[in-house]
Amino acid sequence: MGAAKTLLIVYHSLTGGTRQMAEAACAGAVAEAGCAVRLLHAAQAGPGDVLAADGYVFATPENLAAMSGQLKDFFDRSYYAVLDQVNGRPYASLVCAGSDGSNAARQIARIATGWRLKAVAEPLIVCTHAQTPEAILAPKQIGDDDLAHCRALGEALATGLVLGVY
Repeated sequence: MGAAKTLLIVYHSLTGGTRQMAEAACAGAVAEAGCAVRLLHAAQAGPGDVLAADGYVFATPENLAAMSGQLKDFFDRSYYAVLDQVNGRPYASLVCAGSDGSNAARQIARIATGWRLKAVAEPLIVCTHAQTPEAILAPKQIGDDDLAHCRALGEALATGLVLGVY
């Protein structure tokens, strides 16, 4: 077997929902012995982290029908520094949404397309049904079934990296 593979999970979370999803994906990925997993808040991640990884999970809340500003900032700081250096690498996305999540997922997909990354799963969107200002700003608790899906996604991505499927 070749050198260990690295999975980078970049997330932003204000109310904890997206963080729980990213941590679950990380827990699933670390189950794959041949894969090193790096879980970084979007404010801490940059181009060097992207270049050092073999695959990615991008996780965001949907804010005002868009990815979070912090995840967008990560992409803004990293985009041109890694352009044409990560072509073909696999990625998946996680979105914690109040009602929909599809636009945030589309935004990530557009950026990933520009980087020429390969989507290896449909975006995993967890809907919290938070619709009032109080509910939107309240701490979130993601359900066990949804977290199990996040863990499975992380495990599948890590296993695919190690086996050379991606």
